[in-house]
Amino acid sequence: MARQWANETIRPIVREMDEEEKVRQNVLDGLFECGLMGMEIPEEFGGSGLNFTSACLVVEELSRIDPSVSIMVDIHNTLTNNAVQFWGSPSLQQKWLPRLASDTISSFALSEAGSGSDAFAMKTSAELSPDGSYFTLNGTKLWISNAREAGVFLLFANTDLSKGYKGITAFMIDAQTPGITIGPPEKKLGLRASSTCPVILENVKVERDDVLGEVGLGYKYCINILNEGRIGIAAQQVGIAKGCMDAAMPYLEERKQFGTSIGDFQGMQHQYAQIATEIRAAELLTYDSCRRKEMGLPFIKEASMAKLYASQVAERTASKCIEWLGGLGFTREMPVEKFYRDCKVGSIYEGTSNIQLQTIAKLVKKEYEY
Repeated sequence: MARQWANETIRPIVREMDEEEKVRQNVLDGLFECGLMGMEIPEEFGGSGLNFTSACLVVEELSRIDPSVSIMVDIHNTLTNNAVQFWGSPSLQQKWLPRLASDTISSFALSEAGSGSDAFAMKTSAELSPDGSYFTLNGTKLWISNAREAGVFLLFANTDLSKGYKGITAFMIDAQTPGITIGPPEKKLGLRASSTCPVILENVKVERDDVLGEVGLGYKYCINILNEGRIGIAAQQVGIAKGCMDAAMPYLEERKQFGTSIGDFQGMQHQYAQIATEIRAAELLTYDSCRRKEMGLPFIKEASMAKLYASQVAERTASKCIEWLGGLGFTREMPVEKFYRDCKVGSIYEGTSNIQLQTIAKLVKKEYEY
């Protein structure tokens, strides 16, 4: 269903949305109408009641058409929706899950100017009122995906800077709350239709009941949910790689030189055989991580491996497919140049490749400690 809808609705306007730097409203509406924004939300809250693997498969399928759309779906489902389900109070779940499944796009607001890979160096503050009924938030978040379209922010701020990361707290904040300003979108290399904006908070008052989970445990929630989110990014990168092959392989058959389809030359065959093998390996890493997560097995190492490798494969695949398409691949007439631009951020967001390597190394070393 996701593949059919993406082909019919998104594919005809991918280029226009990239140039306009905006996801069109009919696409946003369609995502909710198809049940793709509440995939793991239980049916009792209006969701689709699917599992994590299903959500990642949808992200992959959307990425084969437009990664700008898939990243919106991925963040909304694997980060915000799941965080509310895992740690939200019954009242917070009742307040937001039906809206998240039906009409409200979410945004995950963590990064700041001084806290990227060192996410817990954040300076955004949340001061508790004298009567303990609300917090007042001040600070600026940067590189916030979905910020322009968001109806709610899952936002992290520090309730006690003297405690360092142990003061970090998660809040569900209505985007219409007074004091919130969305800055202009960044002019990006890729994922141009996906909005990425600064979010400025000036004396934003948030009710105590809008705290997600417990005060001071936001850092734990953040770590846990991003571990899962990395699998979603791996699925996106697998989808990008497959999208490149979808565009390039038919051309290799159609294009003839010296009286032969260029795809029949052994030199070309060896190249696409190698790429196809790497895509398959990335796919297996990704869905093995899904399997482990759903079975309650340790999956942090596997998720980091999947994100690391899938991002490398996507970039390598896009580059190779441009070469196979020759001069045509270097033009906007073919979608591969866009995939090439879109995939680059896969080695940056939700944990850089160096951070993934660090995580993998730490866990591998631990396996050999006796």
